[in-house]
Amino acid sequence: MKNLTAALVAATLSVLINPAQAQQSSLSGSSMSMERQHQHAVQAGYTFVRTSRGVNELVEAGDLVRVSANRHVEIHNVSYPYARPPVKTLIERLGSQYFNACGEKLTVTSLTRPIERQPANAHNDSVHPTGMAVDLRIPSKQSCRNWLEKTLISLEDNNILDVTRERNPPHYHVAVFPEHYENYLAGESGQSQEYTVRRGDTLSAVAARMDTTVAQLRAANGLRGDLINVGQKLLVPGSDNVASASSARVIATNASSAPVAPQRIASVTQEHKVRSGETLWRIARSYRTSVEALRAQNNLANDLLRVGQVLRVVTDES
Repeated sequence: MKNLTAALVAATLSVLINPAQAQQSSLSGSSMSMERQHQHAVQAGYTFVRTSRGVNELVEAGDLVRVSANRHVEIHNVSYPYARPPVKTLIERLGSQYFNACGEKLTVTSLTRPIERQPANAHNDSVHPTGMAVDLRIPSKQSCRNWLEKTLISLEDNNILDVTRERNPPHYHVAVFPEHYENYLAGESGQSQEYTVRRGDTLSAVAARMDTTVAQLRAANGLRGDLINVGQKLLVPGSDNVASASSARVIATNASSAPVAPQRIASVTQEHKVRSGETLWRIARSYRTSVEALRAQNNLANDLLRVGQVLRVVTDES
């Protein structure tokens, strides 16, 4: 009995500390992950197409785009080679990275599938009919398999997608969260993006979905409160303005805790006359400064501006 107990304990510990086992467990999938994928599609307002005609209608509307083979990606026996635009982007970027790492093409085995063409063992919550899912062939080489799984898991950890290693037939099922991925790309490049308000949205919900804050949304769009309307276009700020504010806070913290010799930095003072439609965030972005800096330089209590108002803009001389 003691030997059996010791063996069980050893086996349990090996699973807990073995990285390969830990990685494998995160690819196992669950009913909860399928429910999460389905819920995301519903909240995003995606159509679950039932027929081939439905797929064609989404293609004509621009909701789905063709995913084509290239020097990095192979499309293998895919009846409906279409996906949401951000899914196409992810496939192309992942294919390029995979090719550079492994020297072989990333193989796509399934994309959009109408409900009438779903396999018999498809889950009821499958998001293939929405165009936000892609199936990838499992590489035969262990090194390539490790690279692909590690990369997909990393993206899953960043809430960009949900990945499961399926057994029948063997493949990786990847459900991409398009808005999250677009925000991730915008954050990489520091670019802003546009969000169209849907029924049931609140400013706080949009901020959470797009990985920003209510205050940043208000500043970028000149909003006085939290009221938004269905169909309204919101500008979602990229990471560069957030980074500027974060850097300012870090510098301030370091200055207070570890005094250093003062340095003279040449600066340039300019005047900016506010034009119709401008917001404090847009002006800060155009001068490569931060909203916080503009507020301080102009003694502003909030982000509200009026047409014709003259702002003082102080920037470092480049």
